[in-house]
Amino acid sequence: MSSALERLIELSLEEDIGSGDITTDAIVPPGLMGVAKIEANEDLILSGVRVAERVFSKLDPSLVWETDCEDGDLIEEEGTIATISGSVASILKAERTALNFLQHLSGIATFTNLFVKSVKGTNIKILDTRKTTPGMRELEKEAVKAGDGENHRMGLYDRYLIKSTHITVAGSVEEAIRRVKAKRKQGVLIEIEVRDLGELEEAVSAGVDIVMLDNFTPSLVDEAVKRVRGRAKIEVSGNITLENITDYIRDGVDYISIGTITHSAPAADIHLILV
Repeated sequence: MSSALERLIELSLEEDIGSGDITTDAIVPPGLMGVAKIEANEDLILSGVRVAERVFSKLDPSLVWETDCEDGDLIEEEGTIATISGSVASILKAERTALNFLQHLSGIATFTNLFVKSVKGTNIKILDTRKTTPGMRELEKEAVKAGDGENHRMGLYDRYLIKSTHITVAGSVEEAIRRVKAKRKQGVLIEIEVRDLGELEEAVSAGVDIVMLDNFTPSLVDEAVKRVRGRAKIEVSGNITLENITDYIRDGVDYISIGTITHSAPAADIHLILV
């Protein structure tokens, strides 16, 4: 696990426990040992197993975590995700932080998988975006993959993505692309966000790897596919929902990127019980 994730877990535990769990310390006898189970209250796609395990071991290395589950597994309602044995006080102190990670990340994986199922039978890939919770991007993008989605760029450093603001600074689509190509790092993709068919034609003529159709209507997507004619990959983005995604399924569309799968996924219903 990366040092960044270790710090995130430490901060999360410190945030919750603070100067001490006064309720547990008042009620639970010192040295009391027990067993707890983490269970699903609904069908879900699991994500966050390793970080949840690390929460418990970070708080108390003597706790024993047992599971047969992995990220990406379908867990049915009432299914057991993991069993933890050891100090009851330690289990209770780590419980909420561990569940916060599991619920949030499994929610992303489950929500992503609904979009993936919506394009099943096509060649379209569902992508995430940079609309992630600060400090949790690595985990949230892992959750997208657990739900059979794919990651877009991880950050500002691993793909050129020319947005409308860049075009404004450069003065035109063609000039923005020219400036990127003048400083292009070997093997790094160039993508450009276009707002209309005019910008699309200018971008494809200048030569890019991917064109992102930003907030295009389905009819404009049809026209864009005709104009691109395979000269670049096509990504559709902007206000795509489970209700309207089928309107954007076209031969010639390669990717659909969806910010809501990370920033607005409903948390999965998961709980911990002492047994």
